[in-house]
Amino acid sequence: MASRLKEKYTSEVAPALKSEFKYTSVMQIPKIEKIVLNMGVGEVKDNPKALDNAMRDMGIIAGQKPVATVSRKSIANFKLREGMKIGCKVTLRGENMYQFLDKLISIDLPRVRDFRGISPNSFDGHGNYAMGIKEQLMFPEIDYDKIDKIRGMDIIIVTTAKSDEEAKKLLELMGMPFRK
Repeated sequence: MASRLKEKYTSEVAPALKSEFKYTSVMQIPKIEKIVLNMGVGEVKDNPKALDNAMRDMGIIAGQKPVATVSRKSIANFKLREGMKIGCKVTLRGENMYQFLDKLISIDLPRVRDFRGISPNSFDGHGNYAMGIKEQLMFPEIDYDKIDKIRGMDIIIVTTAKSDEEAKKLLELMGMPFRK
């Protein structure tokens, strides 16, 4: 079963982008390549179990098993050694990616208190969008009673767009609630 968002992309978004930016080929139309969820768990050095809890939460949110990220170099001030596990990440592609994005746009973001839209300025210059979330509780599948600590995470949406303008239009047409 194809997700709602993927059908919307093929039936509405792609033709709209093609006419607006006057693409000659279907392959020029920007599309979403992948979504990366990243969570840094700073308290791992004091509490080794924190990473397991963070990975469990992320697995529930993404619907896919996360991978632990390790530090690349040692920093004495942060009590950090090279090769130490300090966070986790998940890369979503294909069907999982569309389902996650659909859920994020239609269910998760509107649940945030005092939500006025996401920042339109978080593009990186190459057509990718990054946003931060302050707490994992905004996702309805997270059980409040099983939370040991409130953690934030980064959500990076990687597109094939050449410019930020194209990427913003793509995400806007997909239904991303940008702040006016």
